[in-house]
Amino acid sequence: MKRLVLASNNKGKIVEIKRLLEKFPIEVLSLKDMGIDIDVEEDGLTFEENAKKKSVEIYKELIGRGEKDFIVMSDDSGLEVDYLNGEPGVFSARYAGEHGNDKKNNEKLLNKLSGVKREDRKARFVCELALVTDKNEYFNVKGYVDGIILEEEYGEGGFGYDPLFLYEPFNKTLAEISMEEKNKISHRGVALQKAAKILEGLI
Repeated sequence: MKRLVLASNNKGKIVEIKRLLEKFPIEVLSLKDMGIDIDVEEDGLTFEENAKKKSVEIYKELIGRGEKDFIVMSDDSGLEVDYLNGEPGVFSARYAGEHGNDKKNNEKLLNKLSGVKREDRKARFVCELALVTDKNEYFNVKGYVDGIILEEEYGEGGFGYDPLFLYEPFNKTLAEISMEEKNKISHRGVALQKAAKILEGLI
């Protein structure tokens, strides 16, 4: 069985991806599962640059170990707010300075949008997926979902900016809907549906 190595240790992200790919005859593994402790610096100017850099670094590590029958997949994703000229963008996970501090990131976003009218709070989540096979073949896909940034958090699910991001067709934030619902409409869900078509041809 081929292995899909996710170039991530983000638990929320890994759970979402495993759920979306459970119908495929492929073993989904995290970096931790593979015993890889590499922290790739995300210094690219675009989501694709960061995603590709992560996949290529992990590919090199696995090839160096003599591994075969694998596909590395990484994603770089984030939030783009129109009023803020695309911020936080590639800095979404470290918007407030500390990587992965959702609370502080959300607080900074709310402060920057303080007093901004609802119609000017449009935003989108963007997900860029980069896949590198054990034969060094490269593929990439993108997914996005549009929404509105609310003035306070709603919901207990999801992670990151989900509690602030209103998905208007449901009139709920991404933190208020089930994982099944989220996987159908989220930026990562859309990108993974595209990636699934690529995986079908590779497995």
